[in-house]
Amino acid sequence: MNENLPTLGKLMQALRSRNGWTRKEMSEQTGIPLSTLAKVEHDQLTLSYDKLLQVSQRLKMRMSELLSHGDTPEAVVMTRRSIGTVDTAVRVNSPNYDYYFLCPDLRKKRMIPIFGRPRARTLEEFGELVRHAGEEFIYVLTGRVEVHTEFYEPVVLEPGQCMYIDSGMGHAYLLGPGCDEASAVSGCTSEDGDLFDSLTKSETHAISKPSGKPNHVVAKRPKKAAARAKASRR
Repeated sequence: MNENLPTLGKLMQALRSRNGWTRKEMSEQTGIPLSTLAKVEHDQLTLSYDKLLQVSQRLKMRMSELLSHGDTPEAVVMTRRSIGTVDTAVRVNSPNYDYYFLCPDLRKKRMIPIFGRPRARTLEEFGELVRHAGEEFIYVLTGRVEVHTEFYEPVVLEPGQCMYIDSGMGHAYLLGPGCDEASAVSGCTSEDGDLFDSLTKSETHAISKPSGKPNHVVAKRPKKAAARAKASRR
């Protein structure tokens, strides 16, 4: 492994160093247990997306700042550019997804670009649907991704197909039927431009899971999908 590549452990160490905290002080500030924090800093353990949101919220940081590295200040005139790969992304594993947060060298991004792989196969395995303010986009690269949303039937996306949703609607991305692996690129953003605030103001009430076996719908081509959407609004 290239020691110069960013890892969650290195980012957490740098964050603690910038604030002059001991590990115990950072544990108190973030709400992450001391033993867990030590393992994360040594890259022996990772944090789920929800825990990263918790750290961001407790420290009053944007998620993009937490997952960025480098100390280059932003120019007054925005002329930024970042070129990266999955190898240079910050990797975060959770029970439901393998996340790769791309272009971590840019701070205060209004959009968080993500390469990801779903891991859960069923809603029971996934747990509560995720919701947060803003909007998001997913484009399937390989395999099949089954998208569950709060107000629509499940849809199975094939490679080359995409979906754009309002993130305030409960949603989950699962491995599609018959797939052992799938991958997609996605982006999360918010209308007010402050992605941190929008992600951390998520509702906390539980979402009831649909009973019985869900109906799987394979996504149609854009023209047909648009026609169906217009018909449903009549």
